[in-house]
Amino acid sequence: MFRLTTLFFLILFVIGTDTFLISPLLPTLQSLFQIPTEYAGWMVGAYALGYALFALIAGPLSDGWDRKKVMLTGMVCFSVSTMLCGFATGFWSMFLFRFLAGVSAAFTAPQVWASIPALFPAHRIAKVSGIVMAGLAASQAFGIPMGSLLASSHWSYPFITIGTCALLVALFIFYALPEMKPNQEGLKPNTPIFSRYLPLLNSRLARRAFLAHFLFQCGFFAAFAFIGKWVTDRFHLSIDGAGYVMFFLGLGNIIGSFAGAYVIKTFNRSNTLVAGFLVSIVCFIVLPHLPSPAAFESVYFFIFVNMGIAFPLILGMLNSLDPTIRGTISSLANSIMYAATTFGSWIAGLLYATFHGFSAVGMFAAVCFAGSLFSFIFSGILSSGAKTTKEIAS
Repeated sequence: MFRLTTLFFLILFVIGTDTFLISPLLPTLQSLFQIPTEYAGWMVGAYALGYALFALIAGPLSDGWDRKKVMLTGMVCFSVSTMLCGFATGFWSMFLFRFLAGVSAAFTAPQVWASIPALFPAHRIAKVSGIVMAGLAASQAFGIPMGSLLASSHWSYPFITIGTCALLVALFIFYALPEMKPNQEGLKPNTPIFSRYLPLLNSRLARRAFLAHFLFQCGFFAAFAFIGKWVTDRFHLSIDGAGYVMFFLGLGNIIGSFAGAYVIKTFNRSNTLVAGFLVSIVCFIVLPHLPSPAAFESVYFFIFVNMGIAFPLILGMLNSLDPTIRGTISSLANSIMYAATTFGSWIAGLLYATFHGFSAVGMFAAVCFAGSLFSFIFSGILSSGAKTTKEIAS
């Protein structure tokens, strides 16, 4: 079991690192490829676009295939497309390779969350999910400085390095992961791809739970997108100083991921989620009024700890909606996360520019978390006896 947990941790660490890898390289790539600022951001957006679009297809397809083969193929393609980024000769070739990396990640990452309930006993799922989530949290903490360090020698080295690491992880998948034949109970093999979402669309519980998931991600990433700008504008930190802030907050995410299982076991999942959301709402409201960078980091640290606890908890609850379509559920959850990231960042940008600061962004994040909490509560998914979509349909 330790071997599988390590494998899943590494998969999310590699994919998460690649997600954040290009951010510190944008000024260099913009100058190298001679592209205007308004287009440079698409070298980041291409990855998210590929992920969001193909996750909706990857999930239903993977529910009818061996998850090991899906994960292995996805990771190999991810490795190749990421290494190709290091050989891009212009904007469009970089856009294409980043897009393909996002598509590959869309087939790979959701399989991790779909495989955990299938490979681990029920009493270990929360603990394993927290450790695996720490892989994503660690990529947030170390992805940006790792990319900057490698790029100091040559801009292509980060892509080649991460691509090589992904290939090694693919070998790990081949040797360590058992075959996972599809569970076709209640699922016809020739069911059209998007028809496999019908059990979720027809369930009021599922609709409210996914709405809560969207609001949670929207609020978090709306605030996350403007942390660097806010600490720079308010406290006049350098780029390096803002990077150290992000590193510290990433550590909070890691701590929350590892501690999540113990917190949930002590307080149960309902109390953990409610308390975490309430604390986060208060933190978002007070953040813009804090007098120093240290105070800002200390308060935001609690939000990142809560993110580390809440994210795997939410994914676990969503995956429990219907065991026969876990790949579909995981992919939908990931697609919603990227859609929420895009929408939240866009709204936050408008609010920041209109109201000249972080106050409106913090209030928006607090409202999103409050809406998410109410939606989770009224969906019924927090209750221990929450029914699956199949039970509801019957």
